[in-house]
Amino acid sequence: MAPIGDGPEYDLVVIGGGSGGLAAAKEAAGLGAKVAVLDYVTPSPKGTKWGLGGTCVNVGCIPKKLMHQAALLGEAIEDAKSYGWQFPQPENIKHDWASLRQAVQNHIKSVNWVTRVELRDKKVEYINGLGVFKDPHTVHTVTKQGERTLTSKYFLIAVGGRPRYPNIPGAVEYGITSDDIFSLEEAPGKTLVVGAGYIGLECAGFLRGLGYDATVMVRSVVLRGFDQQMAKLIASAMEEKGVKFLHKCLPKSVEKRSDNKLLVKWSNETGQEFEDVFDTVLFAIGRRALTRELHLDKAGVKVAGDGEKIDAMNEQSNVPHIFAVGDVLYKKPELTPVAIHAGRLLARRLFGNSTVQMDYDNVATTVFSPLEYGSVGISEETAIQRFGENNIEIYHAYYKPTEFFIPQRSIAHCYLKVVAKREGPQQVLGMHFIGPQAGEVIQGFAAAMKCNLTVNALMSTVGIHPTIAEEFTRINITKRSGKDPNPASCCS
Repeated sequence: MAPIGDGPEYDLVVIGGGSGGLAAAKEAAGLGAKVAVLDYVTPSPKGTKWGLGGTCVNVGCIPKKLMHQAALLGEAIEDAKSYGWQFPQPENIKHDWASLRQAVQNHIKSVNWVTRVELRDKKVEYINGLGVFKDPHTVHTVTKQGERTLTSKYFLIAVGGRPRYPNIPGAVEYGITSDDIFSLEEAPGKTLVVGAGYIGLECAGFLRGLGYDATVMVRSVVLRGFDQQMAKLIASAMEEKGVKFLHKCLPKSVEKRSDNKLLVKWSNETGQEFEDVFDTVLFAIGRRALTRELHLDKAGVKVAGDGEKIDAMNEQSNVPHIFAVGDVLYKKPELTPVAIHAGRLLARRLFGNSTVQMDYDNVATTVFSPLEYGSVGISEETAIQRFGENNIEIYHAYYKPTEFFIPQRSIAHCYLKVVAKREGPQQVLGMHFIGPQAGEVIQGFAAAMKCNLTVNALMSTVGIHPTIAEEFTRINITKRSGKDPNPASCCS
């Protein structure tokens, strides 16, 4: 702690070593600020713990994408046979969970190490301890080396969130979450995924792709907050791949049997009760921001909504020198790139004389379901609500990926739509794409939307043939017209 009468010990203390916090810390240090980062991972109920880097690196985006890729490679092996590739003893081709788990964990550990080295090189002090406020200008932490008290000119809250468990018997004792799935020692086997948000669908998708029996329990709707036509198509595509869905159902209890399998009981919307046995039960029912552990009341920081999120204006809380980025922000996208960009821009405003604010509109995202769904901008439902049905135009089309022809893979769910204003040059409000590499496709169009993309500009763009991204440049049929959105040929 700085001696009495001196100024604060640091220019910036970041509480949380995830994507947003690290981005802000490194940017601030590069601008000459004296920075410390506090990061501590409380083990999950199953005992899972990880290193520096937050959810994205350890139990989120990175391991999820790697396991999604593993599942896609399984599909590619099947496709390869149709393209003339021959496999000696094809019956011996199988997936090994332990090998994938080890490869994923090795990569995560390498990223953990690189992150620590990068902080050291940038002269950011890393403190492996949980920071809690003692007052608006002081944070206290306990580490293996003992207790510390830190003072700072600015504080940044970037602690992210952790998965929720339902309040039912056996959930915490026997269930797991996305905190645990990527480091399971044993193969998950027959798995029930409770929750149909993007995390639930992604986990169920790659588990089924790796050969495991996967069932998704849906409380109300699939992919709440996303365009619902696209969400239903994704669910249908997953069912086609073999993922099972239990609609309008709620879990009642999880019991461990003598054979170590899990008996799950649930009910549907009519109250009818069911039960089945699973090897693994994964809860993906939402996440909670880790703000209650920080003693925000002692700092005077106000929370909104459910009492967990910080209602900040331009990342600034009601306490002028305390800021927040990432998943702890109220009504802001819970996405890694959002936290990273907001953290960097904040550091530049605090220490680099910048005035550039974070723009939370038109942020692209992708659900890495077996057939991916990428989107940017608003949904059809939101557009109708904001502008009125008569004032918007919905362009849509089904399409045929060339790479699906020879293996004769299903194209029933390869679909895209553009949500636009009806008048004038028709400003594009939202773009939605289901198909291979949807994330790569939607990223480029997200930049175009930042530049106020119009339907006229989209239609005057020459596509790259034959690609799936070019389908956006060929779109010309509106829902209002009632015309068939199915293509006549690959070049129609």
